[in-house]
Amino acid sequence: MRAAAHAAGAAVTRRSVSGMLRGPLCGMGVCHECRVTIDGRAHQLACQTLCAPNMQVRTALVEDAA
Repeated sequence: MRAAAHAAGAAVTRRSVSGMLRGPLCGMGVCHECRVTIDGRAHQLACQTLCAPNMQVRTALVEDAA
């Protein structure tokens, strides 16, 4: 899922506790910087999630705009 999001231009996935924008770092699920909301389930690791038809992914920027 992370590769598809990156290809679509989604470099920011979440905000830190202090409000700083964060993005993926390790690409293997260790750093947890790629956390997104997938189909209503918060804190899913984008780098460890396979894409699926009709999957709804929300990043920190989408959450801020809502």
